[in-house]
Amino acid sequence: MATNKRELPPKEAQAFRNLLKNYELRQYKKGLKLADSILKKYPDHGETLALKGLFLNNLEKKEEGYEYVKKGLLKDLTSHICWHVYGLLYRADKNYEEAAKCYANALKFNKNDMNILRDYAILQTQLRHYDALVDTRTKLLELKPQNPPFWLGLAIAYQLVNEPLKAVKVLDMHAESNAPAASTDFEKSELHMYYNMLLEESKDYQKALDHLLEIESQVTDKRTWKEKHALYLVKLGRKEEGEKAYRLLIDENPHNIDYINEFLKLKEASDIHTILTDLFTQYPRSKALEHLILQHAEGESFKIKAEASLQNGLRKGIPSLFASMKKYYNIPEKKSIIEELMNGYCDSLEKNGTFNVDGAKEPPTALLWTLYYLAKQYDFENQNEKAMEYINKAIAHTPTIVELYMTKGRILKHAGKIEEAAEIMNQAREMDLQDRFINSKCAKYMLRAGKIEEAERILSLFTRKDVTALQDLTDMQCQWFMVEEGYAYLRKKEYGKALKRFHTLNKFYSDYFDDQFDFHSYCLRKLTLRAYVNTLRWEDKLKAHPFYLKAAKGAVEAYLAIAEKPKETDEIDEANMTEAEKKKARNKARKAALKAQQDLEAKKAQAKEEALKHKHDKKPIDSDPEGESYLNTEKPLDDALQFVKPLELLASQNIEVHSIGFEIYMRQQKYLLALKALSKIAKIDKNSTCFKSNLDKFKTVTNACVDLDEKIKQCIELQLAEIDKA
Repeated sequence: MATNKRELPPKEAQAFRNLLKNYELRQYKKGLKLADSILKKYPDHGETLALKGLFLNNLEKKEEGYEYVKKGLLKDLTSHICWHVYGLLYRADKNYEEAAKCYANALKFNKNDMNILRDYAILQTQLRHYDALVDTRTKLLELKPQNPPFWLGLAIAYQLVNEPLKAVKVLDMHAESNAPAASTDFEKSELHMYYNMLLEESKDYQKALDHLLEIESQVTDKRTWKEKHALYLVKLGRKEEGEKAYRLLIDENPHNIDYINEFLKLKEASDIHTILTDLFTQYPRSKALEHLILQHAEGESFKIKAEASLQNGLRKGIPSLFASMKKYYNIPEKKSIIEELMNGYCDSLEKNGTFNVDGAKEPPTALLWTLYYLAKQYDFENQNEKAMEYINKAIAHTPTIVELYMTKGRILKHAGKIEEAAEIMNQAREMDLQDRFINSKCAKYMLRAGKIEEAERILSLFTRKDVTALQDLTDMQCQWFMVEEGYAYLRKKEYGKALKRFHTLNKFYSDYFDDQFDFHSYCLRKLTLRAYVNTLRWEDKLKAHPFYLKAAKGAVEAYLAIAEKPKETDEIDEANMTEAEKKKARNKARKAALKAQQDLEAKKAQAKEEALKHKHDKKPIDSDPEGESYLNTEKPLDDALQFVKPLELLASQNIEVHSIGFEIYMRQQKYLLALKALSKIAKIDKNSTCFKSNLDKFKTVTNACVDLDEKIKQCIELQLAEIDKA
């Protein structure tokens, strides 16, 4: 017989070891049968109960799985296996915080378990617990120094806590060991370049340059090697050598504007015009050089260069010509030169068919694209009538070009005529039914006009036929659509559906973050270390994306509207009722409550039935298409804040972020947090109308609060005084 609850007799102990193998080999059904055979004799064996729960969870019986794992844990709270299994369940549900707690408990009872330590390190990376990650990676390396990924994992951990020199030291020690990490040329190259990346981050550019020269023959990523070589030479003040290095890069890729700009930084300002002209002579097809010449040219020189660019673009019929020239409209002198040239071209082409009085005849399309350019120019300057005049002339000239109708639609949109804009955009779409871009653009305009069903019908022409357009666009993580349809519902005050779209977009960002999980171990094996570290840093700033910001603003607006909506009450006003009326009203209220409960239960049963019916169907079932769960929330302000919190960190220089945060905190009566948001707005732009109106609102509300704590009042007065001084 077993001496304690955990120990099993030899036969069952062997069966339990086989149970672990079944899990490793993903033989879940076989493992479940074996677990049941052990539990028949020993129903209180905690570790077997936990493993049974794990098998059930992997066989899509999640609730039952959790039940067995918890039962197993209660039977054996000091078992590292039970805690590890519990962590695996949470990890499968992407509840990384709870999974990490389970792993930490597992390590209390078995601090040297390799599998738990490895899983724990992955979770710490996912959760960005980098300080703790260093300790876990150090422990793994001490336990198995012959495993190369453990060396690399510790180096990356040190890099992530901004200790690149310690990471270099780890890689040096690894190089001295007899456990080579790289086998192929690519892997060796990546390892060398990662080492160089660490030297660069330590700011020791001389050492980084020496190392780069040393590894040149072993590097397969030649372009990055050349970029780093040029960078280090410049950082070390070796100007002439830096010039040569950037000149070689320009030879290889004259379209890369960054190479050209870095090269120009090393030259005297007075020489830049000549240098750019010489480079453009060598690489006449480089648009980067063409735009840099216009950027640095002044006065008459700019006029000559602009004339060449404009005439070439109009002659060739380049629709994006205005988009490339638009940046010069911010400089009054250059703007007036371009406008004068374009108006002159239009007059001359209409009268003589030439750009200039004494110029050669141009193709008839030159006038068309000149009219098109001027329409876009006036639209940019908010001169809607003139823009419409020119685009109508262009359409009258050649009525078969899609871009003309698209621009007309854009002008109408800017003029506030969204219904007409949508009609024109649909007209453009019908001219080329195979163009996915114009199809999407038309759908966007339909959504702006509130024609949601029509927009989805148009989009369905380019989505999968076996699912709805909405489902396919969700599967493809189409952000612009979720934002636009969310705002379309918001304008209709259908807040549930609006929030459904905004939360769907939020889930996209959660998915992007979750998708990195598998790479924490994969990249250490494959040695794609530079890309891995860059990805981690990119993921940390992901929610600063404009689409997320726009969705967050929409979600906050919807939640604030829900918060302000008076709650329906079932209370009966019996003050002016007779006894008979009271009895009747109570019976009616009771029946209504009973019916509401029955309807809710019927809905739940139907949803469950649908889910079971389509369990093995590839088509996903949306159990809440109307977004009622968001609409009926008990804490709309807290839910709104979940969208804003990431932005307060990632888009800290955006006034809108702090402004919507201010609105939420004021409604929550968290006046110190509201004042903090106000202070941040003041630091960004104290003259903004947003700041002034919010400040007035804050003072009015707080002055009217008679029950405000004295300490809070004093704190508010001090902070307001600081804002006034700033």
